[in-house]
Amino acid sequence: MKIIADTGKCVGAGQCVLTEPILFDQSEDDGTVIVLDDQPEGDLVEKAREAVHVCPSQALSLQE
Repeated sequence: MKIIADTGKCVGAGQCVLTEPILFDQSEDDGTVIVLDDQPEGDLVEKAREAVHVCPSQALSLQE
């Protein structure tokens, strides 16, 4: 599985970072998402799914 972030859609809400700071961060310039680990394993897979679900701008997706 791979996490895909569309920074053009991202509104900088930070829900992904709150869900799992090991996988996501935010740009200091504009607050958009930065994916720290785009191929999570183990328990982080479920956290990635949760982050995709809670993203208000639907900027995150998963490629299985």
